[in-house]
Amino acid sequence: MSKITIAIDGFSSTGKSTVAKQIAKYLGYVYVDSGAMYRAVTFFAMQKGLIDNNHFNVEALISRLNEVEISFKFNEALGFAEVYLNGENIEKQIRTLEVSSFVSQVATVSEVRKQLVRQQQKMGQDKGVVMDGRDIGTVVFPDAELKIFMTASAERRAKRRFNELLERGDAVIYDDVLKNVQERDHIDSNRKDSPLLKAEDAIEIDNSNLSLQEQFEKVLQLAKITIEGLK
Repeated sequence: MSKITIAIDGFSSTGKSTVAKQIAKYLGYVYVDSGAMYRAVTFFAMQKGLIDNNHFNVEALISRLNEVEISFKFNEALGFAEVYLNGENIEKQIRTLEVSSFVSQVATVSEVRKQLVRQQQKMGQDKGVVMDGRDIGTVVFPDAELKIFMTASAERRAKRRFNELLERGDAVIYDDVLKNVQERDHIDSNRKDSPLLKAEDAIEIDNSNLSLQEQFEKVLQLAKITIEGLK
């Protein structure tokens, strides 16, 4: 069976990672969460005191990017790959609202994007990969055989994110989560380097009113049609 590259882009908290993991598992493909890579760099910057609510030392972060080694290791118990920073599992630490509040700023740094894009392209050079993020179909894999663009209302996405954080045991307020979603949308869509855009040949899916199963089946059907078309 021919293998393809599946690029899934879209706004934050649209379920990109969830459906990407499901599709990769079903097809036996490699799954790469590009957003987690930016979160890892953000977490590194926070650890080193390079970014907080009052400052962001961009030059210092750029000078220390060679200290950032990101990898993914599959966790059989969880059924997906977890993120490691310099050999340390940081999967839980990078999913906090605090990291979310800084990640879009870090992602605007051209040097950060260039380094991570190189790593992402290397991960997908043999195809058979599902990658989600903000610029996968436009920058990382412009020649991907299947491009999906996920969208949903800010309120619906904030509600999903709020529930996820509550289930994790985080103490969060819905209005704070909604504000974070809206701020990230603005930064992601308006940054100069690789802004969040729908690729011309991407298929848009509004999952505001779709269940996880309906979303999965919709994307899987598109993947099967694309693979069948290569025969």
